[in-house]
Amino acid sequence: MNTNRRIFLSGLASVVTLATTKASWAEGKGLIAILTPSHDNPFFKAEAVGAEARAQELGYETIVLVHDDDPNKQSELFDTAIARGAKAIILDNAGADATVAAVQRAKDAGIPSFLIDREIKEAGIAVSQIVSNNYQGAQLGAEEFVRIMEETGNYVELVGREADTNAGIRSSGYHDIIDQYPDMVMVAQQSANWSQTEAFEKMESILQANPDIKGLICGNDTMAMGAWAALEAAGRSDVLVVGFDGSNDVRDSILAGGIKATVLQPAYRQAQIAVEQADKYIETGSTGLEEKQLMDCVLINADNAADLETFALGA
Repeated sequence: MNTNRRIFLSGLASVVTLATTKASWAEGKGLIAILTPSHDNPFFKAEAVGAEARAQELGYETIVLVHDDDPNKQSELFDTAIARGAKAIILDNAGADATVAAVQRAKDAGIPSFLIDREIKEAGIAVSQIVSNNYQGAQLGAEEFVRIMEETGNYVELVGREADTNAGIRSSGYHDIIDQYPDMVMVAQQSANWSQTEAFEKMESILQANPDIKGLICGNDTMAMGAWAALEAAGRSDVLVVGFDGSNDVRDSILAGGIKATVLQPAYRQAQIAVEQADKYIETGSTGLEEKQLMDCVLINADNAADLETFALGA
């Protein structure tokens, strides 16, 4: 073998060794498990996509699991993550009370949990609880609702799942603003469990009992879209609707002159921040931050809806 060929092969071997070392290092960072409700809701899909992308960028393997808001299924998925030896769990949970035991079980197994979107009712079990400032966001939505209602008229509220802390917080935020206006009268308040189908059905029934409603405020965009479909089907596209989440579907409706407003909570970025904190915790044993972290929400209406994309507001 001539000298030049030996030098070339030696250099090639070094490159291969370096690449293998980097690959091994990435694989060696371990597995991050990502658990969310159903991806039929684009908000939860955005969370999963954001977390998965960031985890892989940081060199982790990922497993994305869906608990469908079923605490028993969620518990089984925690067992799967524990059995797989996950380094961390990123979680949008299936119930503020029902989730505590599962997060504790993971902690006891040496696996830290990083919660997004929804809180649990006990502190000191999860490492981080990164949630939107639902009260602040609800007040933004309520202020816009009052404005477009011109401070008067009968209205309806659709709330989320009772087991979800966010449902109560958003409703409280709405009413702390709306209830200041005595000429705004709530004629119906029902839970549609964050569901588009349930919202459609509930809105149909509410309209039959209350044909003179002027407005509707919803605990999330999925319910807003279901209710809006029922309103359109009944020829009541004059009803003023406000949602909460900042979905592309509601953005498109706003731009088309349908739903009037929503409140953006940054699902994609929130999930990425959780992964970044998990990575720091895995490497150093601390995030350097408080467990409970709030991210402010942003009002979306006809003025800025065109800048909204996948639960993020562009320039």
